[in-house]
Amino acid sequence: MRSTLLPPPTEAPPAPPAPPQSTRRAARTAPVRLPARRWALDLGAVALLLLVPVIGFWPTFGGPAVLIAGLGGLALGLGIAVVGTLRRWGVLLLAAAVVVAYFVFGAAFALPHTALLGVIPTLETLRLLAVGVVTSWKSLLTTVAPVSYEDGHLIVPFLLILIFTVLAASLALRVRPPAWALLPAGACLALQIALGTSEPAAPIIQGVMLAVVAIVWLALREAWAPTRSAISLSSEDERTEDRRHVVRRVGAAAGVLAVACAAGGASTLLAPPNEVRYVIRDVIIPPFDIRQFPSPLQDFRIYVDKFADTPLFTVTGLPAGARVRLGTMDAYSGVVYNVAESSSAFTPLRSNMAGDAEGRTAELRVEIGAYSDVWLPDAGHVDAVRFEGADAEDLRRATYFNPSTGTGIVTTGLSEGDAYTVTAVIPDEPSESELAEDRFADVEIPRPNAVPEKLGELASDAISEAEARTPIEKVKALETFLFESGYFSHGIEEGEYSPSGHGSARLASMVSADQLVGDDEQYATLMALMANEVGIPARVVMGFHAGEDARGELVANGDNLHAWVEVAFAESGWVAFDPTPDEDKEPKDQTTQPKTDPQPMPLQPPPPPKEEADEPPLVPEDRESEDEADPLPGYLGLILAIGGISLGTIALLLAPFVIIGGLKAARRRKRREAPVPADRISGGWEELTDRAADFGRAVPIGATRYEQSAHLTPALEEPRVTTLALRADASVFGPGEPTPGEIEAFWAEVDEVVGGMNRKASFWTRLKARLNVRSLAKGSSLATRVRSLRETVSARRKEG
Repeated sequence: MRSTLLPPPTEAPPAPPAPPQSTRRAARTAPVRLPARRWALDLGAVALLLLVPVIGFWPTFGGPAVLIAGLGGLALGLGIAVVGTLRRWGVLLLAAAVVVAYFVFGAAFALPHTALLGVIPTLETLRLLAVGVVTSWKSLLTTVAPVSYEDGHLIVPFLLILIFTVLAASLALRVRPPAWALLPAGACLALQIALGTSEPAAPIIQGVMLAVVAIVWLALREAWAPTRSAISLSSEDERTEDRRHVVRRVGAAAGVLAVACAAGGASTLLAPPNEVRYVIRDVIIPPFDIRQFPSPLQDFRIYVDKFADTPLFTVTGLPAGARVRLGTMDAYSGVVYNVAESSSAFTPLRSNMAGDAEGRTAELRVEIGAYSDVWLPDAGHVDAVRFEGADAEDLRRATYFNPSTGTGIVTTGLSEGDAYTVTAVIPDEPSESELAEDRFADVEIPRPNAVPEKLGELASDAISEAEARTPIEKVKALETFLFESGYFSHGIEEGEYSPSGHGSARLASMVSADQLVGDDEQYATLMALMANEVGIPARVVMGFHAGEDARGELVANGDNLHAWVEVAFAESGWVAFDPTPDEDKEPKDQTTQPKTDPQPMPLQPPPPPKEEADEPPLVPEDRESEDEADPLPGYLGLILAIGGISLGTIALLLAPFVIIGGLKAARRRKRREAPVPADRISGGWEELTDRAADFGRAVPIGATRYEQSAHLTPALEEPRVTTLALRADASVFGPGEPTPGEIEAFWAEVDEVVGGMNRKASFWTRLKARLNVRSLAKGSSLATRVRSLRETVSARRKEG
């Protein structure tokens, strides 16, 4: 029968004395020394890998502001990883360093507008940073891009890049193989894509950078790894062998890159065009449907009749000549002028909506009086809206805005007592000379439906009679035609014939009468439709203005309510025109009925009641039933998204613990299931030494098992360690292979020794040991090669 012990224990060298506790502590805390090229290679590769998601956040913020947060988090993460590697910090110390860096530097990189001098955190900064760990994800996803950094959205890229940089850099510097560092880098990129927009920043540059950096880095790391041979080589031969090793690895990396580029090019050619990338915000933010709200132009005559002297709202801070807008209409259905469904880019309220608009910046304060509707009074190019009062947050969440038309809507409605401040850019009115050299802008205007046939003929005749050639001359010809040939009447006085509405029937009867009679509602609609008939991009705007004399304050009421036309010019933008005649230009008489051609006919029965085509339903019945029948999916999607983000945040914080535990469990399973029985015994001894190293017990790398047991026996106060070392040597170097029973008995005794270490340690020591990555860092590097070389030499000596 084969003996399981090495024959004479006296042949083993005497056990060296155990080092004192202070020496062991100094060894554990001694700084890590790595070659300079290793530092430069690993840190440079991690920086380039994490730069890819930083670039990916650019469309979300629409500018370079995200680079401040992303690069700041990247630099801090690299610094923490370097210090942690030099000082041999565990996971708990690294996590504490990340928390401290987040709160200390979050003011400068994520919330500079709340900090003193842009860098010193205030109490408000610390509060927002603490709350932003949980709420910033939802805030970013529920705000339509491009988002503003002033709303605290930079917390997301700063925190994301900081955490994943620390993970990636720490794994690159400490763990073998270095490919483990690609996991946090890839996870960071995946989260950036999920949190970003459906439009990628620079997909080709990002993909090429990620692939090239990863392949070149891994190839160089493997090429620069120290090579050892069982045969002693001269220094010159060793250098030659190292150079050949580097050339082989770099050549292999170049081949992989060539194959990857060829595969990428082929897949690009074969991929379907215009592929849509789905992100989380597409699920959380449902499209806004303007069809559920009636056009503000339908209520024009109601305001004029019932609120002529009643203050609807008051606007202060209004520049001279500026107009207050309620709504912009650009889609005509033949019944009503409304906001177009195809161009209604209504998004939740956010900051920096004016973009690059030019003009005078104004702060307007609006106080609501008798006004009670959903349309938000504003002016110019709105940059931001800030509500006041106890229900300010509810109003903000219920507000949607369309920057292209300057129209805002509060779904819950405004009521008396509400107040808000509008930061707007009021454009300068272009001069006649500027308009004379300008051309029409190439903008998309929905084609009007059911336009009276006579309007196109009237527009052409007006332009021909005025001999208009330039774009501005054509617009002025239409404006002048209506202004000079028309008469003004609201139709609210007894005896006046001027029905309300602006449907196709109302306009057809208006232009076929002896005199053009109407008010702003009809004249603005007429000019916009006539302009569109001859190819001029025009739309209707309803709002308030008191003329050029109004300064500072406007009290909106039915008396100063107006509707006008805006025409799009390439350089001047949307320019306002007023085709409505002066209010004192009343019709000469009341024979304004449509022309008729009476014929002698016998007495006929009375006609059926006239259908009121100008009064469309405020909300389509099918739309209302659809909304009432299925109110749940929107809320359900929001709840699921918030829950998913919360779980993702928790998983992100627990990721280091799960990764380390998984690596150690996989290593143990690999050792127990090794294909060679002797390797299972050897793996059991390695499991024992690794667990001892995690508990802070120094294990000399490169020593024999007996030499290692001599260090561990007094440190662990466990005499069975020496016996296990001798049994492992006998199984590896002795004749035959160990039986499955011997392997199971060996591992059972190893587990008993490890269990004894756990029982003797405190709770925090056990937790620290489970999270210690020291054994992972040494597991498969030079120590394994040296040990394998020594075992081979010993076996050959024994055979000789």
